[in-house]
Amino acid sequence: MGLTADQITAALDTLGAQEPAVARAVAAAGYPEPRIRDRGYATLLRTIVGQQVSVAAAASVWTKLETLLGPGCPPGALTAQDFDSLRACGLSRQKQGYARSLAELILSGDLPLDALPQDDEEAIAYLTRVKGIGRWSAEIYLLFAEGRPDIWPAGDLAVQAGLHKILNLPERPAEKEARRLTETWSPHRGAASLLTWHVYNNPAL
Repeated sequence: MGLTADQITAALDTLGAQEPAVARAVAAAGYPEPRIRDRGYATLLRTIVGQQVSVAAAASVWTKLETLLGPGCPPGALTAQDFDSLRACGLSRQKQGYARSLAELILSGDLPLDALPQDDEEAIAYLTRVKGIGRWSAEIYLLFAEGRPDIWPAGDLAVQAGLHKILNLPERPAEKEARRLTETWSPHRGAASLLTWHVYNNPAL
């Protein structure tokens, strides 16, 4: 599960004590809500399903997949389906390849999600072995499903835009700059990530 409300509050209070801009952002926008996902295969599969489509479209595809495959879209049920059946649910050829890659790694035991490396970078490398799971998807999984406290998805445009607001920067920072600017925020960058999304979505800021 992801970071709890108490963990988010404690981390941002600690970070705010060292970074006045963070304290000002929390005072203006409030604390962000937790973003919690279930740990495991289904959450990674939903990440693949949701790539490059709207939230509503992803939800529609997922509902159709669960109707066809059963709750949670078990990996064995997914790999047993033919192309046309999955296509009818809304899965493109590319996404079917990604979904099958994930399901096959789960079925073979080569991706035990209950035994991810403790080091965040090693865990990201571990997850990105799955076709269709890039760095951003791995980071989001580690933050929302694993509750890793120092995950900082600096490649996310909304994170960059939120950081732009929080630090009152002249322009939105690129990924490399977003990482450099927040090096001293470790080990609280997971809560900081949630704050950047929270600030980005607040039209009053």
